[in-house]
Amino acid sequence: MKKRYVLLVVLFALAACEQDFLNQQDPNAVSVDSYFKTENDVLLAVNGIYQVLRSGNTVGEGSALYSEERSDNAGRNDNQSNAGEPFQFNDFSLLAGNTYLRTHWSSMYDGIARCNTLLSRIDQVAFSDDALKQRYIAEAKFVRALLYFHMVRKFGDIPLSVQEIRTKEEASAIAYRQPEATVYQQIVADLTDALASNLPDTQWEYAVGRTSKAAINALLGQVYLTMGATLADNKTEHFQQAEQYLAAAYDMRTFDKLSEIPYAQVFDVAAKNTCKELIFQVQYLQGDPSYSSSIARNNQARGETINSQFNSTGSGTNLKLDLVKDYEAGDLRKEFSVKFAPHAQVNDWFITKFRDNSDAAGTAGWGGNDWILIRYADVMLLLAEAKMHLNKDAEAIALLDEVRERAGLPAYAEARANATYNAKYPTLKDAILHERRVELAFENHRWFDLIRNYNAEELVAYFGQKEQADYGNAQLSNISTKDRYYPIPFDEYKLNPEKMYQNPGY
Repeated sequence: MKKRYVLLVVLFALAACEQDFLNQQDPNAVSVDSYFKTENDVLLAVNGIYQVLRSGNTVGEGSALYSEERSDNAGRNDNQSNAGEPFQFNDFSLLAGNTYLRTHWSSMYDGIARCNTLLSRIDQVAFSDDALKQRYIAEAKFVRALLYFHMVRKFGDIPLSVQEIRTKEEASAIAYRQPEATVYQQIVADLTDALASNLPDTQWEYAVGRTSKAAINALLGQVYLTMGATLADNKTEHFQQAEQYLAAAYDMRTFDKLSEIPYAQVFDVAAKNTCKELIFQVQYLQGDPSYSSSIARNNQARGETINSQFNSTGSGTNLKLDLVKDYEAGDLRKEFSVKFAPHAQVNDWFITKFRDNSDAAGTAGWGGNDWILIRYADVMLLLAEAKMHLNKDAEAIALLDEVRERAGLPAYAEARANATYNAKYPTLKDAILHERRVELAFENHRWFDLIRNYNAEELVAYFGQKEQADYGNAQLSNISTKDRYYPIPFDEYKLNPEKMYQNPGY
Protein backbone atom coordinates (compact mmCIF):
# COMPACT_ATOMS: atom_id res chain seq x y z
CA MET A 1 0.00 0.00 0.00
CA LYS A 2 1.28 3.45 -0.90
CA LYS A 3 2.01 5.91 1.86
CA ARG A 4 -0.92 8.27 2.37
CA TYR A 5 -0.38 12.01 2.27
CA VAL A 6 -2.85 14.42 3.72
CA LEU A 7 -3.63 17.61 1.82
CA LEU A 8 -4.69 19.95 4.59
CA VAL A 9 -7.82 21.66 3.34
CA VAL A 10 -10.59 22.66 5.72
CA LEU A 11 -13.94 24.21 4.96
CA PHE A 12 -14.10 27.48 6.90
CA ALA A 13 -16.18 27.42 10.08
CA LEU A 14 -18.34 30.52 9.90
CA ALA A 15 -18.24 31.21 13.60
CA ALA A 16 -14.46 31.06 13.81
CA CYS A 17 -13.48 33.85 11.42
CA GLU A 18 -13.62 36.91 13.67
CA GLN A 19 -9.87 37.16 14.27
CA ASP A 20 -7.12 37.34 11.71
CA PHE A 21 -5.38 34.21 12.97
CA LEU A 22 -6.59 32.31 9.91
CA ASN A 23 -4.25 34.41 7.77
CA GLN A 24 -1.16 33.45 9.73
CA GLN A 25 1.32 31.15 7.98
CA ASP A 26 2.41 27.84 9.49
CA PRO A 27 6.14 27.57 8.63
CA ASN A 28 5.88 23.76 8.69
CA ALA A 29 2.88 23.55 6.34
CA VAL A 30 2.56 23.85 2.60
CA SER A 31 -0.07 26.39 1.58
CA VAL A 32 -2.66 25.43 -0.99
CA ASP A 33 -1.66 28.42 -3.15
CA SER A 34 1.89 27.09 -3.53
CA TYR A 35 1.10 23.38 -3.60
CA PHE A 36 -0.26 22.42 -7.04
CA LYS A 37 2.73 22.60 -9.38
CA THR A 38 3.46 19.09 -10.72
CA GLU A 39 1.59 15.96 -11.76
CA ASN A 40 2.99 14.26 -8.66
CA ASP A 41 1.51 16.99 -6.46
CA VAL A 42 -1.89 16.14 -7.91
CA LEU A 43 -1.32 12.43 -7.38
CA LEU A 44 -0.53 13.04 -3.72
CA ALA A 45 -3.65 15.19 -3.42
CA VAL A 46 -5.71 12.36 -4.92
CA ASN A 47 -4.14 10.00 -2.36
CA GLY A 48 -5.21 12.47 0.31
CA ILE A 49 -8.78 12.28 -0.95
CA TYR A 50 -8.80 8.49 -0.68
CA GLN A 51 -7.27 8.79 2.77
CA VAL A 52 -10.43 10.58 3.93
CA LEU A 53 -12.33 7.33 3.40
CA ARG A 54 -10.16 5.48 5.94
CA SER A 55 -11.47 7.48 8.88
CA GLY A 56 -14.10 6.10 11.22
CA ASN A 57 -15.46 9.64 11.30
CA THR A 58 -16.33 9.38 7.59
CA VAL A 59 -17.07 6.02 5.92
CA GLY A 60 -14.15 3.83 7.02
CA GLU A 61 -14.24 0.62 9.02
CA GLY A 62 -14.99 2.42 12.27
CA SER A 63 -18.01 4.33 10.95
CA ALA A 64 -20.67 1.78 11.96
CA LEU A 65 -21.98 4.24 14.56
CA TYR A 66 -23.42 6.40 11.79
CA SER A 67 -25.18 3.64 9.88
CA GLU A 68 -25.16 0.03 11.15
CA GLU A 69 -25.71 1.02 14.77
CA ARG A 70 -28.72 3.06 13.74
CA SER A 71 -30.28 -0.09 12.30
CA ASP A 72 -31.60 -3.33 13.79
CA ASN A 73 -28.28 -5.14 13.27
CA ALA A 74 -25.96 -3.69 15.90
CA GLY A 75 -25.69 -1.01 18.55
CA ARG A 76 -24.61 -0.22 22.10
CA ASN A 77 -26.03 -1.64 25.29
CA ASP A 78 -24.06 0.71 27.52
CA ASN A 79 -25.81 4.05 28.00
CA GLN A 80 -23.65 5.28 30.85
CA SER A 81 -20.83 7.83 31.06
CA ASN A 82 -18.81 8.14 27.84
CA ALA A 83 -21.03 5.60 26.07
CA GLY A 84 -24.09 7.80 26.45
CA GLU A 85 -23.68 9.76 23.24
CA PRO A 86 -23.00 6.75 20.97
CA PHE A 87 -25.94 4.99 22.59
CA GLN A 88 -28.26 7.75 21.32
CA PHE A 89 -27.98 6.53 17.72
CA ASN A 90 -29.45 3.09 18.33
CA ASP A 91 -31.78 4.27 21.08
CA PHE A 92 -33.49 6.75 18.74
CA SER A 93 -32.74 9.46 21.28
CA LEU A 94 -30.23 11.35 19.13
CA LEU A 95 -29.75 14.99 20.10
CA ALA A 96 -28.66 17.81 17.81
CA GLY A 97 -25.85 18.56 20.25
CA ASN A 98 -24.34 15.06 19.97
CA THR A 99 -20.59 15.56 19.55
CA TYR A 100 -20.15 12.36 17.50
CA LEU A 101 -22.73 13.63 15.03
CA ARG A 102 -20.95 16.98 14.79
CA THR A 103 -17.61 15.25 14.18
CA HIS A 104 -19.13 13.12 11.44
CA TRP A 105 -20.64 16.16 9.73
CA SER A 106 -17.39 18.18 9.83
CA SER A 107 -15.23 15.23 8.74
CA MET A 108 -17.46 14.49 5.76
CA TYR A 109 -17.42 18.12 4.67
CA ASP A 110 -13.64 18.22 5.14
CA GLY A 111 -13.42 15.34 2.67
CA ILE A 112 -15.72 17.16 0.26
CA ALA A 113 -13.55 20.28 0.64
CA ARG A 114 -10.45 18.29 -0.33
CA CYS A 115 -12.20 17.13 -3.48
CA ASN A 116 -13.31 20.67 -4.28
CA THR A 117 -9.83 22.07 -3.81
CA LEU A 118 -8.25 19.53 -6.13
CA LEU A 119 -10.91 20.08 -8.78
CA SER A 120 -10.55 23.85 -8.50
CA ARG A 121 -6.73 23.80 -8.65
CA ILE A 122 -5.91 21.02 -11.09
CA ASP A 123 -5.89 23.36 -14.09
CA GLN A 124 -2.85 25.08 -12.54
CA VAL A 125 -0.78 22.01 -13.40
CA ALA A 126 0.48 21.24 -16.92
CA PHE A 127 -0.05 17.53 -17.68
CA SER A 128 1.96 15.62 -20.27
CA ASP A 129 -1.07 13.36 -20.74
CA ASP A 130 -4.54 14.90 -20.58
CA ALA A 131 -6.08 11.45 -20.06
CA LEU A 132 -4.23 11.19 -16.74
CA LYS A 133 -5.60 14.57 -15.70
CA GLN A 134 -9.13 13.45 -16.57
CA ARG A 135 -8.60 10.28 -14.56
CA TYR A 136 -7.64 12.25 -11.46
CA ILE A 137 -10.67 14.51 -11.94
CA ALA A 138 -12.89 11.43 -12.21
CA GLU A 139 -11.47 9.99 -8.98
CA ALA A 140 -12.12 13.24 -7.10
CA LYS A 141 -15.68 13.44 -8.42
CA PHE A 142 -16.33 9.82 -7.45
CA VAL A 143 -15.22 10.40 -3.86
CA ARG A 144 -17.18 13.66 -3.65
CA ALA A 145 -20.29 11.92 -4.92
CA LEU A 146 -19.81 9.06 -2.44
CA LEU A 147 -19.54 11.48 0.49
CA TYR A 148 -22.54 13.53 -0.59
CA PHE A 149 -24.58 10.34 -1.10
CA HIS A 150 -23.94 9.31 2.50
CA MET A 151 -24.80 12.79 3.78
CA VAL A 152 -28.02 13.35 1.84
CA ARG A 153 -29.44 10.01 2.93
CA LYS A 154 -28.72 10.76 6.59
CA PHE A 155 -29.62 14.44 6.82
CA GLY A 156 -31.90 15.18 3.87
CA ASP A 157 -31.46 18.76 2.66
CA ILE A 158 -27.81 19.76 3.13
CA PRO A 159 -25.39 22.51 2.05
CA LEU A 160 -23.91 21.89 -1.37
CA SER A 161 -20.49 23.13 -2.45
CA VAL A 162 -18.52 22.16 -5.56
CA GLN A 163 -15.89 24.91 -5.49
CA GLU A 164 -12.93 25.55 -3.22
CA ILE A 165 -13.90 27.86 -0.36
CA ARG A 166 -11.22 30.51 0.10
CA THR A 167 -12.90 33.30 2.10
CA LYS A 168 -15.41 33.81 4.86
CA GLU A 169 -17.75 35.41 2.35
CA GLU A 170 -17.60 32.37 0.07
CA ALA A 171 -18.31 30.11 3.02
CA SER A 172 -21.29 32.23 4.05
CA ALA A 173 -22.66 32.12 0.52
CA ILE A 174 -23.01 28.32 0.51
CA ALA A 175 -24.04 27.87 4.16
CA TYR A 176 -27.65 26.97 3.50
CA ARG A 177 -29.51 23.69 3.03
CA GLN A 178 -30.37 22.73 -0.51
CA PRO A 179 -33.16 20.26 -1.40
CA GLU A 180 -32.38 16.56 -1.54
CA ALA A 181 -33.25 16.48 -5.24
CA THR A 182 -30.67 19.19 -5.96
CA VAL A 183 -27.98 17.28 -4.07
CA TYR A 184 -28.85 14.09 -5.96
CA GLN A 185 -28.61 16.01 -9.22
CA GLN A 186 -25.02 16.97 -8.36
CA ILE A 187 -24.16 13.41 -7.32
CA VAL A 188 -25.47 12.09 -10.64
CA ALA A 189 -23.53 14.78 -12.55
CA ASP A 190 -20.28 13.89 -10.77
CA LEU A 191 -20.65 10.16 -11.39
CA THR A 192 -21.73 10.63 -15.01
CA ASP A 193 -18.67 12.84 -15.61
CA ALA A 194 -16.45 10.23 -13.95
CA LEU A 195 -17.73 7.55 -16.32
CA ALA A 196 -16.56 9.64 -19.27
CA SER A 197 -12.91 9.29 -18.21
CA ASN A 198 -10.47 6.59 -19.23
CA LEU A 199 -10.63 4.83 -15.87
CA PRO A 200 -10.42 1.05 -16.32
CA ASP A 201 -13.40 -1.22 -15.79
CA THR A 202 -11.94 -2.83 -12.66
CA GLN A 203 -9.61 -1.75 -9.89
CA TRP A 204 -7.28 -4.64 -10.75
CA GLU A 205 -6.44 -2.83 -13.99
CA TYR A 206 -5.55 0.32 -12.06
CA ALA A 207 -4.74 -0.18 -8.38
CA VAL A 208 -6.55 -1.88 -5.53
CA GLY A 209 -8.20 0.78 -3.42
CA ARG A 210 -8.78 3.18 -6.32
CA THR A 211 -12.02 3.58 -8.15
CA SER A 212 -13.02 2.06 -11.49
CA LYS A 213 -15.89 2.17 -13.93
CA ALA A 214 -17.42 -0.85 -12.23
CA ALA A 215 -17.43 1.06 -8.92
CA ILE A 216 -18.81 4.22 -10.53
CA ASN A 217 -21.58 2.29 -12.30
CA ALA A 218 -22.44 0.47 -9.08
CA LEU A 219 -22.64 3.68 -7.05
CA LEU A 220 -24.62 5.50 -9.75
CA GLY A 221 -27.06 2.60 -9.94
CA GLN A 222 -27.59 2.69 -6.18
CA VAL A 223 -28.07 6.46 -6.32
CA TYR A 224 -30.80 6.11 -8.95
CA LEU A 225 -32.40 3.26 -6.99
CA THR A 226 -32.51 5.47 -3.90
CA MET A 227 -33.92 8.37 -5.89
CA GLY A 228 -36.64 6.13 -7.30
CA ALA A 229 -37.56 4.85 -3.88
CA THR A 230 -37.42 8.12 -1.91
CA LEU A 231 -38.07 11.06 -4.25
CA ALA A 232 -41.55 11.88 -5.46
CA ASP A 233 -40.87 12.44 -9.15
CA ASN A 234 -39.77 10.23 -12.08
CA LYS A 235 -39.82 7.00 -10.09
CA THR A 236 -40.05 4.61 -13.05
CA GLU A 237 -37.36 6.48 -14.96
CA HIS A 238 -35.06 6.36 -11.94
CA PHE A 239 -35.62 2.62 -11.48
CA GLN A 240 -34.84 2.09 -15.17
CA GLN A 241 -31.61 4.07 -14.79
CA ALA A 242 -30.78 2.09 -11.65
CA GLU A 243 -31.19 -1.13 -13.60
CA GLN A 244 -29.04 0.22 -16.45
CA TYR A 245 -26.06 1.20 -14.33
CA LEU A 246 -26.20 -1.71 -11.89
CA ALA A 247 -26.35 -4.10 -14.86
CA ALA A 248 -23.35 -2.32 -16.37
CA ALA A 249 -21.40 -2.89 -13.16
CA TYR A 250 -22.53 -6.51 -12.99
CA ASP A 251 -21.46 -7.12 -16.57
CA MET A 252 -17.93 -5.99 -15.71
CA ARG A 253 -17.41 -8.89 -13.30
CA THR A 254 -14.57 -11.28 -14.09
CA PHE A 255 -16.34 -14.43 -12.85
CA ASP A 256 -19.37 -16.36 -14.04
CA LYS A 257 -21.39 -17.46 -10.99
CA LEU A 258 -21.10 -16.01 -7.50
CA SER A 259 -20.72 -19.53 -6.10
CA GLU A 260 -17.23 -19.61 -7.63
CA ILE A 261 -16.15 -17.28 -4.80
CA PRO A 262 -16.52 -18.76 -1.29
CA TYR A 263 -18.12 -16.35 1.16
CA ALA A 264 -15.13 -16.55 3.51
CA GLN A 265 -12.77 -15.57 0.70
CA VAL A 266 -14.47 -12.18 0.39
CA PHE A 267 -13.13 -11.25 3.84
CA ASP A 268 -9.85 -13.18 3.70
CA VAL A 269 -6.95 -10.81 4.31
CA ALA A 270 -4.71 -13.00 2.14
CA ALA A 271 -7.15 -12.68 -0.78
CA LYS A 272 -7.98 -8.99 -0.54
CA ASN A 273 -5.85 -8.06 -3.55
CA THR A 274 -7.17 -10.87 -5.75
CA CYS A 275 -10.78 -11.65 -4.75
CA LYS A 276 -12.94 -11.16 -7.84
CA GLU A 277 -16.01 -10.12 -5.86
CA LEU A 278 -14.46 -6.91 -4.56
CA ILE A 279 -15.26 -3.78 -6.55
CA PHE A 280 -14.08 -0.98 -4.27
CA GLN A 281 -12.40 -1.14 -0.89
CA VAL A 282 -10.54 1.12 1.52
CA GLN A 283 -7.02 -0.15 2.13
CA TYR A 284 -5.39 -0.84 5.48
CA LEU A 285 -1.83 -2.03 6.04
CA GLN A 286 -1.25 -5.18 8.09
CA GLY A 287 1.25 -4.84 10.95
CA ASP A 288 1.47 -1.06 10.74
CA PRO A 289 0.49 0.73 13.97
CA SER A 290 -0.81 3.77 12.08
CA TYR A 291 -2.40 2.33 8.94
CA SER A 292 -3.52 -1.13 10.06
CA SER A 293 -7.09 -2.28 10.55
CA SER A 294 -8.47 -2.69 14.06
CA ILE A 295 -11.85 -4.13 13.10
CA ALA A 296 -10.92 -7.73 13.93
CA ARG A 297 -9.65 -6.98 17.42
CA ASN A 298 -12.38 -4.43 18.19
CA ASN A 299 -15.08 -7.01 17.43
CA GLN A 300 -13.37 -9.72 19.49
CA ALA A 301 -15.09 -10.81 22.70
CA ARG A 302 -13.31 -11.67 25.92
CA GLY A 303 -12.04 -15.25 25.98
CA GLU A 304 -12.18 -15.63 22.18
CA THR A 305 -9.38 -15.94 19.60
CA ILE A 306 -11.26 -16.41 16.33
CA ASN A 307 -10.81 -12.83 15.14
CA SER A 308 -7.38 -11.83 16.37
CA GLN A 309 -4.46 -12.74 18.58
CA PHE A 310 -5.31 -9.61 20.53
CA ASN A 311 -6.36 -10.46 24.09
CA SER A 312 -9.72 -8.73 24.33
CA THR A 313 -11.05 -7.55 27.67
CA GLY A 314 -14.39 -6.41 26.25
CA SER A 315 -17.45 -7.95 24.65
CA GLY A 316 -16.90 -6.81 21.08
CA THR A 317 -19.49 -4.95 19.05
CA ASN A 318 -22.96 -5.65 20.38
CA LEU A 319 -25.14 -7.22 17.72
CA LYS A 320 -28.87 -7.65 18.01
CA LEU A 321 -30.43 -11.03 18.74
CA ASP A 322 -33.06 -9.95 16.23
CA LEU A 323 -30.41 -10.33 13.51
CA VAL A 324 -29.15 -13.68 14.82
CA LYS A 325 -32.70 -15.03 14.60
CA ASP A 326 -33.04 -13.77 11.02
CA TYR A 327 -30.46 -16.25 9.68
CA GLU A 328 -32.18 -19.27 8.15
CA ALA A 329 -31.23 -22.79 9.22
CA GLY A 330 -28.23 -23.96 7.23
CA ASP A 331 -27.10 -20.47 6.20
CA LEU A 332 -23.30 -20.69 5.90
CA ARG A 333 -23.02 -16.95 6.48
CA LYS A 334 -24.21 -17.22 10.08
CA GLU A 335 -21.40 -19.54 11.16
CA PHE A 336 -18.85 -17.28 9.51
CA SER A 337 -20.28 -13.93 10.64
CA VAL A 338 -21.34 -14.33 14.27
CA LYS A 339 -20.47 -16.43 17.32
CA PHE A 340 -21.73 -16.75 20.86
CA ALA A 341 -19.16 -15.94 23.57
CA PRO A 342 -19.90 -17.91 26.74
CA HIS A 343 -17.49 -15.97 28.96
CA ALA A 344 -19.29 -14.95 32.15
CA GLN A 345 -18.59 -11.27 31.50
CA VAL A 346 -19.88 -11.49 27.92
CA ASN A 347 -22.54 -14.19 27.53
CA ASP A 348 -23.59 -12.69 24.22
CA TRP A 349 -23.09 -12.83 20.46
CA PHE A 350 -20.21 -11.01 18.79
CA ILE A 351 -19.06 -10.35 15.21
CA THR A 352 -16.58 -12.75 13.59
CA LYS A 353 -16.95 -11.62 9.98
CA PHE A 354 -13.71 -9.64 10.00
CA ARG A 355 -10.72 -11.75 11.00
CA ASP A 356 -6.96 -11.47 11.07
CA ASN A 357 -5.35 -13.67 13.70
CA SER A 358 -2.13 -13.97 11.72
CA ASP A 359 1.33 -13.56 13.18
CA ALA A 360 1.77 -10.53 10.94
CA ALA A 361 -1.07 -8.79 12.78
CA GLY A 362 0.31 -10.07 16.08
CA THR A 363 -1.01 -9.74 19.59
CA ALA A 364 -1.50 -6.00 19.08
CA GLY A 365 -4.16 -6.83 16.50
CA TRP A 366 -2.71 -4.63 13.75
CA GLY A 367 -4.81 -6.31 11.10
CA GLY A 368 -4.73 -6.21 7.33
CA ASN A 369 -8.49 -6.19 6.68
CA ASP A 370 -9.57 -3.83 3.92
CA TRP A 371 -12.93 -2.12 4.40
CA ILE A 372 -15.20 -3.21 1.56
CA LEU A 373 -17.51 -0.47 0.30
CA ILE A 374 -18.80 -2.17 -2.87
CA ARG A 375 -18.86 -5.84 -3.84
CA TYR A 376 -20.77 -7.91 -6.36
CA ALA A 377 -23.28 -9.61 -4.06
CA ASP A 378 -24.34 -6.10 -3.02
CA VAL A 379 -24.67 -5.05 -6.67
CA MET A 380 -26.64 -8.19 -7.55
CA LEU A 381 -29.17 -7.67 -4.78
CA LEU A 382 -29.52 -3.97 -5.64
CA LEU A 383 -30.10 -4.98 -9.25
CA ALA A 384 -32.71 -7.50 -8.09
CA GLU A 385 -34.42 -4.69 -6.18
CA ALA A 386 -34.43 -2.43 -9.24
CA LYS A 387 -35.88 -5.21 -11.41
CA MET A 388 -38.56 -5.89 -8.79
CA HIS A 389 -39.67 -2.26 -9.02
CA LEU A 390 -39.88 -2.68 -12.81
CA ASN A 391 -42.04 -5.81 -12.45
CA LYS A 392 -39.27 -8.07 -13.73
CA ASP A 393 -39.72 -10.53 -10.89
CA ALA A 394 -38.26 -13.56 -12.67
CA GLU A 395 -35.00 -11.71 -13.38
CA ALA A 396 -34.90 -10.40 -9.82
CA ILE A 397 -35.42 -13.88 -8.39
CA ALA A 398 -32.62 -15.31 -10.56
CA LEU A 399 -30.18 -12.86 -8.96
CA LEU A 400 -31.57 -13.54 -5.48
CA ASP A 401 -31.21 -17.29 -6.01
CA GLU A 402 -27.56 -16.94 -7.01
CA VAL A 403 -26.75 -15.21 -3.72
CA ARG A 404 -28.75 -17.81 -1.78
CA GLU A 405 -27.03 -20.68 -3.59
CA ARG A 406 -23.61 -19.60 -2.36
CA ALA A 407 -24.99 -19.38 1.17
CA GLY A 408 -26.13 -23.02 0.97
CA LEU A 409 -29.82 -22.11 0.94
CA PRO A 410 -32.68 -23.32 -1.28
CA ALA A 411 -33.93 -21.23 -4.17
CA TYR A 412 -36.60 -18.62 -3.48
CA ALA A 413 -39.43 -20.70 -4.96
CA GLU A 414 -38.53 -23.63 -2.72
CA ALA A 415 -38.10 -21.39 0.33
CA ARG A 416 -41.59 -19.96 -0.23
CA ALA A 417 -42.96 -23.46 0.36
CA ASN A 418 -41.62 -23.23 3.91
CA ALA A 419 -44.37 -21.76 6.10
CA THR A 420 -41.93 -19.98 8.42
CA TYR A 421 -40.03 -18.32 5.56
CA ASN A 422 -43.24 -17.37 3.78
CA ALA A 423 -44.69 -15.82 6.93
CA LYS A 424 -41.56 -13.76 7.66
CA TYR A 425 -40.95 -12.66 4.05
CA PRO A 426 -44.35 -12.68 2.35
CA THR A 427 -43.30 -10.52 -0.61
CA LEU A 428 -40.32 -10.40 -2.96
CA LYS A 429 -39.43 -7.04 -1.47
CA ASP A 430 -39.26 -8.63 1.99
CA ALA A 431 -37.15 -11.50 0.65
CA ILE A 432 -34.61 -9.22 -1.02
CA LEU A 433 -34.39 -6.99 2.05
CA HIS A 434 -33.86 -10.05 4.24
CA GLU A 435 -31.16 -11.39 1.92
CA ARG A 436 -29.32 -8.10 1.95
CA ARG A 437 -29.47 -8.09 5.74
CA VAL A 438 -27.77 -11.46 6.23
CA GLU A 439 -25.45 -11.22 3.22
CA LEU A 440 -24.16 -7.73 4.04
CA ALA A 441 -24.46 -7.73 7.84
CA PHE A 442 -22.04 -5.30 9.55
CA GLU A 443 -20.93 -3.79 6.22
CA ASN A 444 -22.90 -0.59 6.98
CA HIS A 445 -25.67 -1.05 4.42
CA ARG A 446 -28.60 -1.98 6.64
CA TRP A 447 -29.81 1.49 7.71
CA PHE A 448 -29.71 2.70 4.11
CA ASP A 449 -31.63 -0.40 3.00
CA LEU A 450 -34.32 0.32 5.58
CA ILE A 451 -34.82 3.99 4.72
CA ARG A 452 -34.84 3.14 1.00
CA ASN A 453 -37.58 0.55 1.44
CA TYR A 454 -39.69 2.19 4.17
CA ASN A 455 -40.95 5.74 4.47
CA ALA A 456 -40.96 7.40 7.89
CA GLU A 457 -44.30 5.96 8.98
CA GLU A 458 -43.45 2.48 7.70
CA LEU A 459 -40.08 2.62 9.45
CA VAL A 460 -41.78 3.26 12.80
CA ALA A 461 -44.19 0.39 12.16
CA TYR A 462 -41.32 -1.92 11.16
CA PHE A 463 -39.42 -1.34 14.40
CA GLY A 464 -42.65 -1.45 16.38
CA GLN A 465 -43.14 -5.10 15.38
CA LYS A 466 -39.86 -6.18 16.96
CA GLU A 467 -39.39 -7.78 20.37
CA GLN A 468 -37.74 -5.46 22.87
CA ALA A 469 -35.95 -8.46 24.42
CA ASP A 470 -34.13 -9.02 21.11
CA TYR A 471 -32.99 -5.43 20.93
CA GLY A 472 -31.09 -4.88 24.19
CA ASN A 473 -31.22 -1.73 26.28
CA ALA A 474 -32.03 0.56 23.35
CA GLN A 475 -35.72 1.39 23.57
CA LEU A 476 -37.73 0.52 20.48
CA SER A 477 -40.57 2.67 21.79
CA ASN A 478 -38.45 5.79 21.27
CA ILE A 479 -38.64 5.67 17.49
CA SER A 480 -40.84 8.21 15.72
CA THR A 481 -41.12 9.58 12.21
CA LYS A 482 -38.44 12.19 12.98
CA ASP A 483 -35.85 9.40 13.12
CA ARG A 484 -35.92 8.95 9.34
CA TYR A 485 -33.33 11.76 9.32
CA TYR A 486 -30.57 12.77 11.68
CA PRO A 487 -30.74 16.23 13.23
CA ILE A 488 -28.59 18.97 11.78
CA PRO A 489 -25.73 19.41 14.30
CA PHE A 490 -26.63 22.22 16.66
CA ASP A 491 -23.40 24.16 15.96
CA GLU A 492 -24.39 24.31 12.28
CA TYR A 493 -28.03 25.15 12.96
CA LYS A 494 -27.29 27.99 15.36
CA LEU A 495 -25.14 29.83 12.78
CA ASN A 496 -28.25 30.55 10.76
CA PRO A 497 -31.48 28.96 12.05
CA GLU A 498 -33.32 30.13 8.92
CA LYS A 499 -30.96 28.85 6.24
CA MET A 500 -29.72 25.88 8.27
CA TYR A 501 -33.21 24.96 9.50
CA GLN A 502 -33.52 21.96 11.77
CA ASN A 503 -35.13 18.70 10.71
CA PRO A 504 -38.66 18.26 12.11
CA GLY A 505 -38.94 16.79 15.59
CA TYR A 506 -35.52 17.86 16.89
